[in-house]
Amino acid sequence: MSEISFDDFLKVDVRVGTIVRAEAYPEARNPSYKLYVDLGPEIGERKTSAQVTVHYTIEELVGKQVAAVINFPGKQIGSFMSEILVLGFPDDQGAVVLVEPNRRVRNGGRLF
Repeated sequence: MSEISFDDFLKVDVRVGTIVRAEAYPEARNPSYKLYVDLGPEIGERKTSAQVTVHYTIEELVGKQVAAVINFPGKQIGSFMSEILVLGFPDDQGAVVLVEPNRRVRNGGRLF
């Protein structure tokens, strides 16, 4: 993997937000949910689809704070336009475990 500069890192806008709504996304190619994330008053609510059905139910996702890249262009996922990329790491079987702060923080806070 090549090295990047700090200026390259600053180009990736990673923010924290709270999942305010989650819905099943049965039309997705892989098992997924539609997530609606409140990224604070400056950014607002953004939506994404996420393949997080192995470790999370819809009910436990609502209210969870997550990290997301907010400055990628939108991506059409089937009939759904994904506006952000919620971040996660793979577990031993490759299922997504979401990145989340270990304390509540203000929605919209930028990673540094």
